[in-house]
Amino acid sequence: MSPNPADHPHRDTSDIEPHPTPVEQPTRRQINRWRKHLANERAEGAVYRELARKKTGEERDILLAIAEAEARHEKYWRKRLGEHVGMPRQASLSTRIMAWMARHFGSVFVLAMMQTAETRNDYVKDTDATEQMIADEAIHAEVVRGLAARGRAKMSGDFRAAIFGANDGLVSNLALVLGMVGTGVNAAVVLVTGLTGLLAGALSMAAGEYVSVSSQKELLDANTPAPEATESLPKLDMEENELELVYRARGMSVEDAKAKAQRVFEQMTLTGDLLDGSDSAGVDDVAADATELGGSGLSAAISSFLCFGVGALIPVMPYIFGMEGMAAAVTACVLVGIVLLMTGAIVGVLSGVSPAKRAGRQLLIGYGAAAVTYVLGMAFGVSVG
Repeated sequence: MSPNPADHPHRDTSDIEPHPTPVEQPTRRQINRWRKHLANERAEGAVYRELARKKTGEERDILLAIAEAEARHEKYWRKRLGEHVGMPRQASLSTRIMAWMARHFGSVFVLAMMQTAETRNDYVKDTDATEQMIADEAIHAEVVRGLAARGRAKMSGDFRAAIFGANDGLVSNLALVLGMVGTGVNAAVVLVTGLTGLLAGALSMAAGEYVSVSSQKELLDANTPAPEATESLPKLDMEENELELVYRARGMSVEDAKAKAQRVFEQMTLTGDLLDGSDSAGVDDVAADATELGGSGLSAAISSFLCFGVGALIPVMPYIFGMEGMAAAVTACVLVGIVLLMTGAIVGVLSGVSPAKRAGRQLLIGYGAAAVTYVLGMAFGVSVG
């Protein structure tokens, strides 16, 4: 007698044909849940195929392999539903959004969102899903995490400076503006103070980014082997193998350092040249670190200046357009709150966490800082008065 997959909910049934007439008819709740799984698997497979279409090489192969796994899951739910499969249902809203983004935007954001979706793994609590499907989804989350990490690594320091520069401008200048509002000064004073805070903060951020990025690059340059080291290699005593000490100093074990130095000497003996330019003194590791840093000190400074300036401009916009009093302060808070939610959501997506949670956190931090300065401004205003 052929086994029925419905009687073994945690058994691997990806390649097993479900019995055409199950002993027990699925309940209406099961049918609805299975149809939802079917729609989501179909949509997620389409997302991965769309992402693969924009990739080449290994990343494309990986994405297509995940899409194939989603197709197996889709087939499983289709068979479980049988005659109850019905008309195709819409996938969840989040999956539809990811599909739309995959067609129109870069893959970094979509992969980060897919990482969050795969991590949730709705099958863990569903007794109708097989153990293999649960394991597949868990592994998919790690695969997508790896692909998303590649994308994040390729993003330059300029983008990082832009996001955090804008956030700093929003929060610091809103706090400054509300602090002045709390003292009870007129709108003209608030405007001048806000514009002064914008310029001072933007210059400070730009200087900080330039020093930070430039200093880090200088530290990496200091670790880069001198050209004289490469030129001296052919003159070394191969029996003493001084080159081994270079590799050991850079963190290699005694065995690995000895083996690598031996390969370099053997290559020089055979061809009169090195294996490659990086084998001379482990410069390959240093070069990799420099590549990951991304961006120059000047470009990071300019990006930080502009983004801080744009962020810091938003709290003073109501005063620029002539608003006064509490209406101007409330308008500034609303405008800043909207942008904080947007930037927080972007950071959340890229970090692979809930965009709503990160956006809410950004909003609370920004409003919290502004509330503190407003209360302090009121206190100073009363004491001065």
